[in-house]
Amino acid sequence: MIVIKSSQEIELMRKAGKVNAEIFEGLRTFVKPGITTLDIDKYVEEVIKKRGMIAAEKGYCGFPASVCTSVNDEVVHGIPSKDRVLLDGDIVSVDLVVQYQGYMADSCRTFGVGSISGQAQKLIDTAEKSFFEGIKYAKEGYRLFDISHRIQEVVEGEGFGVIRDYTGHGIGTEMHEDPAIPNYGKAGKGPRLQKGMTLAIEPMIVEHSYETETLLNNWTVVTEDGGLAAHYENTLAITDGEPDILTI
Repeated sequence: MIVIKSSQEIELMRKAGKVNAEIFEGLRTFVKPGITTLDIDKYVEEVIKKRGMIAAEKGYCGFPASVCTSVNDEVVHGIPSKDRVLLDGDIVSVDLVVQYQGYMADSCRTFGVGSISGQAQKLIDTAEKSFFEGIKYAKEGYRLFDISHRIQEVVEGEGFGVIRDYTGHGIGTEMHEDPAIPNYGKAGKGPRLQKGMTLAIEPMIVEHSYETETLLNNWTVVTEDGGLAAHYENTLAITDGEPDILTI
């Protein structure tokens, strides 16, 4: 069931989303060669606590950290570790959910560590570009897969692949609500978008094949072929006009 949010509920999600945005702005300079993914986790948790909010990922289904930190070929759900030192040329996706008064905002960015390759930068840029192209259809009256189709079109047009096994999702008082939002599909399909829907739209893209596997920790998802992965996500609300991005 898709839950339509009131303007008051959306404002609570926006307050959480402002903390997401603050964290990512700080990570632009914090992420550099020599830090660990656990350092990122501690940084994020400290900011969230200072703002009087909750890191919703911590403890979710047993997840042990405040953020997911996915490095290079890790697509999603990388677990922060003191032993995972970021090296010059790496890329790392930081995915976080902030909760405020029971309402959540979810977003992700992929950061280059030091000097990265042109291919890695193109992958990161394409993930972001596909999000903004996709949300041109995140308006009342369009169908959900109009967004999905445009994301796929942009990503594959740049020669990259779109992950099939994981999707975006509705969000509100639960981290994952209906509807599921694939990053591929046929335009004109899916539920019709309505004012008050709140969606976490998140292109997850890869250099080559979209086939994935899960590591023995039962969390971290990697590309089967070892290719790089990038991830860009924001939470937004459907309005009677342009989409209202809550995490920027």
